[in-house]
Amino acid sequence: MAKTTSAETDFVKFPDFAQAQTDFNKWINDVSKFFVTGKTPSLDLDGVFAAQRKNIEAITAANQAAFEGVKAVAQRQADIARSAIEDFTKAAKELSTVATPEEKFVKQTELAKSGFEAAVANLRDVSETLQKANVEAVTLINRRVVDSLDEMKDVFAKAKK
Repeated sequence: MAKTTSAETDFVKFPDFAQAQTDFNKWINDVSKFFVTGKTPSLDLDGVFAAQRKNIEAITAANQAAFEGVKAVAQRQADIARSAIEDFTKAAKELSTVATPEEKFVKQTELAKSGFEAAVANLRDVSETLQKANVEAVTLINRRVVDSLDEMKDVFAKAKK
């Protein structure tokens, strides 16, 4: 016999209340263990707040490093644009003084080669600047995450005692 299903049971998922009750009871039992001795566990809130303050300082430092990287890239791009305009003006003057079509073709090839080499060098420079800024920002965050986990471990270890 084929299994028939209703649209209601396929479409609507009903929560498993028995499992929710079991999970709640387990949580209550775990919490009640803290009160067996009549003492509540205490966290070093000053330590927690100090750790959060350090987290914010690390994020601020990482943002500053990223901003400095973006600022350096923007400055470099402005320099590249200024240089490109100067090179274009120089190339236009040089091409206007060439007499024969063959000389003009040779000059255009030289200019294209030097322009390509400059573009590759500029791209490499910009990408290295961005990479340096990214590495610095990620290093700051990475170091702080490790330190923060160690600090939280110490806070909870003190609370356990």
